Amino acid sequence: MNSKTDLAAPGFRQRFAAGERLLGTFVKTPTSHPVEILGDAGFDFVVIDEEHAPFDRGAIDVALLAARVAGVAGLVRVSSVATILSALDCGAEGILVPHVSTVEKAREVVAASRYRHGHRGYSASGRSGRYGGRASWPYIDAEDARVTVVAMIEDPPAVARIAEIAAVEGIDGFFIGRGDLSVAVGARDSRAPEVNDAVRTIADAAKSAGKPVMVMANSREEGDAFAAMGASSFILSTDQGLLRKAASQILNDFRD
Repeated sequence: MNSKTDLAAPGFRQRFAAGERLLGTFVKTPTSHPVEILGDAGFDFVVIDEEHAPFDRGAIDVALLAARVAGVAGLVRVSSVATILSALDCGAEGILVPHVSTVEKAREVVAASRYRHGHRGYSASGRSGRYGGRASWPYIDAEDARVTVVAMIEDPPAVARIAEIAAVEGIDGFFIGRGDLSVAVGARDSRAPEVNDAVRTIADAAKSAGKPVMVMANSREEGDAFAAMGASSFILSTDQGLLRKAASQILNDFRD
């Protein structure tokens, strides 16, 4: 395959590891259209949300196809370790795994995502293997080099163990889940001091381990503050949030 998307998309892991400033958004709507629009708008990546949105394997497959067409890296926030395999076989550039709170869970995530030194189930018959167009061992090596594994740190026990989790080989980086952290500590706002302290602790541990940090930012000002702590990849809202914001704005403009 010599298309722009085939050449460009596999670079996401390298760009992420290098600390390049990457901008993405969650996709909650199980159809191809938001992914195509976001890619056309210039986002670096989208995160298809199996955990909190009505995505089944078929819808994930279509959304990842749309990501390739639009030239945007398609990641999947899986609902559990058990669905990592299907997301990767459908061609996901990477995965976000919720609630990685222990070293054991981190190792389990890595093992499910890698062929060598792991136990990812082998099949080159899907999109990731160009429907049988890739030879087995070159395919295995290409997949292990391509797939980005992001651990979501969103529980107080995970923050307490973050230095150990960050040291797990094969975890490429971390997403800081401020929403779950806020609920867990009883904070009324994700910008509460105790949440910011957790963000700083995670970012410091990631920096010490030489691994990048991804975080959801609600504004440029907030994003810059997280960048100062060491974050380099930013999730900016969701497709639904962007639709609501634009719809509310145009209604207010005309009603005023």
